[in-house]
Amino acid sequence: MTVLIDPPAWPAHGTLWSHVVSDESLSELHDFAAANGIRSRAFDLDHYDVPAEMYDQLVNAGASAVTGKELVRRLRASGLRIPAKDRAAHRPQG
Repeated sequence: MTVLIDPPAWPAHGTLWSHVVSDESLSELHDFAAANGIRSRAFDLDHYDVPAEMYDQLVNAGASAVTGKELVRRLRASGLRIPAKDRAAHRPQG
């Protein structure tokens, strides 16, 4: 399993947030999310946003704790990263 999580560092909605990604496949990422109670609406094209209070639970479930830089580097290397300039084109219409 190659699910990665960065430290909670992104402020929003009164808490800090982490990103959860897979550097293998989106299927692996979705399976991990479903198995660990991450809501589907937390998915943002190539990652899940998770609140700080879930960080330890997800690491204990097998997510590898990495820095934000390492997470992005590995996501890019996997070919799964959707760059900011391309995100609008990948969002579902409707």
